[in-house]
Order: sequence, then structure tokens, then C-alpha cells
Amino acid sequence: MPVPHKSILITGCSSGIGLDAAWRMRARGWQVIASARRAEDVAKLAAEGFAAVRIDYEEEASIQDGLAEALKQTGGQLGVLFNNGAYAIPSAVEDLPTDALRQIMQANFFGWHSLTRAVVPVMTAQGGGRIIQNSSILGFVGLRFRGAYVASKFALEGLSDVLRLELAGSGVEVVLIEPGPIRTRIRQNSWPHFQNWIDWRGTRLEAVYQSKLIPRLTAPDGPPDRFELGPEAVSDALVHACEAGRPRLRYRITRATQYMALAKRITTGRLLDRLLVRL
Repeated sequence: MPVPHKSILITGCSSGIGLDAAWRMRARGWQVIASARRAEDVAKLAAEGFAAVRIDYEEEASIQDGLAEALKQTGGQLGVLFNNGAYAIPSAVEDLPTDALRQIMQANFFGWHSLTRAVVPVMTAQGGGRIIQNSSILGFVGLRFRGAYVASKFALEGLSDVLRLELAGSGVEVVLIEPGPIRTRIRQNSWPHFQNWIDWRGTRLEAVYQSKLIPRLTAPDGPPDRFELGPEAVSDALVHACEAGRPRLRYRITRATQYMALAKRITTGRLLDRLLVRL
């Protein structure tokens, strides 16, 4: 069934996937409420003609206030919530402080849950809507030095699957988008978090940090990853998830995501580990 109100709240619109999604959905005639966590980015979005609100997943008050302002813009209805906007803390799991894991879970998971919980009563009262979660290939497969991000996305996938089952029959659809490598600033944006949290000197894996991980994080504009696509590939999936009469449960974007989903189905765990340890 179509969404009952052609409005969408998109988080993480300062750049990358969120910003591209905001422009695409507005061009398709949707009422877009674009959010970002920094006030200066909210002001920039407003200057570009968007209804813009501040939502920072790490600040509960901003989640509730931002949603309230969004609902004022839409007359109390909301057709779609697109949860988006996350960061990484690259590190070996053994070097990842527990407080760092708590922080990223707040930004990438708990905050999403808080906003989703606040939206569910709105959507059930109006008879339908769609909750679209921007997950990742790392929501179903783990890669080295990405443990914190992987943990947040695995949690998101599991919670979203349960929410979908619990909302069956309510008219509210829950959809997961699973991008592989997308051209965004997530690597560059993770560098300050790495510097803040990871004490890598003198660790067992110091040489790996120095030769591989840190150069990757600090390269201004390195060559694109294999299979990398632009953020418009995510927007393509978002359009279908919002407008299709029957959206898919999962949208797997980039060949890397599709190949890895297939590999998980047809290979043994040991064989898959031998493949992943090389990446």
C-alpha cells in the first residue's frame, strides 16, 4: 500500500548519502525534512530551501525536539523515516576502549532506536508509513578493524527484523538498505574518532596501523574502492523503498554486497573467514 502522507524525515543530511537523498526526494515531489547534528549544517540546509531540523543521535533532547519540529512542518503526519548518518571508529577490537564502543552505539544504534520509537505511534495512528534503515554490508559480515561499526550495524539489522515482525498488519513497513562501498567522507570523518580513542602505539598490531590503516584514513583523495558507487545508488534504492507498492525487505547495493550475501549462503564459515582475512 502507498504511504499515507508524502513526507520524509531524513537524518544525516550534512553530506554524502543523506544530502543526496534529500535532493532526490524533493525533486520527486516529496515534502522533505532534512536533519543534521551541527547547527551550521542545519542552517546550510535551510538556506538551500529545505525544511531543516537539528537531530543529533547522541543527544536525546535533540531527537525529541527535532521530531516535534518536523511534525509541525508536516501537520502531524510522517510518511517515511529514513534513519541515516553514522560514523566509524577504526580499530582492532582488542584496542577498542569500551567507552568508545558505548559512544558509537549511541550514535549508530541507540539514537536510531529512540527516534524510531517516537515515530512508530505517529505512523500506526495514521494507518501506515515506512521506516527505512540505512545499514551496510557490514550489517551481515564482519571485516577487520571495523569491529565497532560492525557491532552497531549487526545490532541494527537484528532489531529492525524484529520490529518488522511486530509491526506486521499495522501498515508500517520496515526496510533495510545495505550499501557496500559508497563515495562518502566516512573514512575522513572517522579519523578524529580514531585519534580520540585509539592508543595504537606499542600495541601488538602497531605495524599494521602504521602501514595500512592510518594511511587509508588520512589519504585526502585516494583511488576509489573496488565496486564503489556514488551516493545516488542509495537514493535509487530509497526511491523504490518509499514509492513501491510493496518494498523489498532489503536493498543490497554494490556488487560487493551482492557477492558477499551470496558467499554467506554458499560457503562454509571457515572458507569465508579465509576470504575476509585478506580484505
